[in-house]
Amino acid sequence: MTTYSRRQALFAGVAMPLAAAVLPAVLPAFLPGRAWAQETMQGSGFAPWNRFKLGSFEVTTLLAGTRAGDKPQETFGTNATPEEFAALSAANFIPADMTQNFFTPTVVNTGTEIVLFDTGLAAEGTLAALTAAGMTADMVDVVVITHMHGDHIGGLMGADGVTPTYPNARYVTGAAEHNHWAAAGNEGFDKNVRPLADKMSFIDNNGSVAAGITGMDAFGHSPGHMVYGIESDGKRLMITADTANHYVWSLQKPDWEVRFDADKAAAAAVRKQVFGMIAADRVPFIGYHMPFPGIGFVEPLGDGFRYVPASYQLMLNG
Repeated sequence: MTTYSRRQALFAGVAMPLAAAVLPAVLPAFLPGRAWAQETMQGSGFAPWNRFKLGSFEVTTLLAGTRAGDKPQETFGTNATPEEFAALSAANFIPADMTQNFFTPTVVNTGTEIVLFDTGLAAEGTLAALTAAGMTADMVDVVVITHMHGDHIGGLMGADGVTPTYPNARYVTGAAEHNHWAAAGNEGFDKNVRPLADKMSFIDNNGSVAAGITGMDAFGHSPGHMVYGIESDGKRLMITADTANHYVWSLQKPDWEVRFDADKAAAAAVRKQVFGMIAADRVPFIGYHMPFPGIGFVEPLGDGFRYVPASYQLMLNG
């Protein structure tokens, strides 16, 4: 996994210095003795956080990491033919043999509490993005774990493996999800989640995390996977976690199976249910693996949904 460095974030999109735009015949007069040399490329990138208002709340998405991968059909659309997979990819201007994955925790500042949803593969990437966004780990009051796959719980503990990354936080997760992994003998759970048992509370369907934040069952990707509704001053948002793992291959084809879905039939049914509701209500959502900054809308398209990335709509909230 790669994460954006501070240097990349600073240089991404910066215009070429004025001196470099001066005609070569004129330049020596301004810069005597300067030798012409090709500038070092900085690499593509963008700021590792994005923030908008939702009613009286502030919502910040954090880019905890991103990485490219090949052979995407080994993960997405495993029950589709190679021809179907290639055709859908081409229709959406993306390659069928490569993909870019994003890992996007979300922070909701309610005005009384700072709530972090998921923690990334490791603490380092999430903390770097959190710091860039003007926050620190000790400011986090609540950590919500949508489900307990490694890329969501890996940042719960610091580099030493024993010190909680968010020392002042209480922890909330779904009861069904916790009970499954507690009995499964999973190394990631035992290392990152079990030590926090005395600070952890559990919710069921429609359980409250904090004022304006409600959990909803969305089982399938994992045995107790949950999504979260956020509402403030009549404005709504859904945090869908891993209900859909790709903006094309999972949303346009919700029946296409995903390798990491524990119960593939249930996961497909939940994709239709959750995104059907989001489309009907025309509310924005944040998906953990959507292209960063991870925020968009969906509309019905055939048997699935078309992803519409947010542009400036949420900027108009405040």
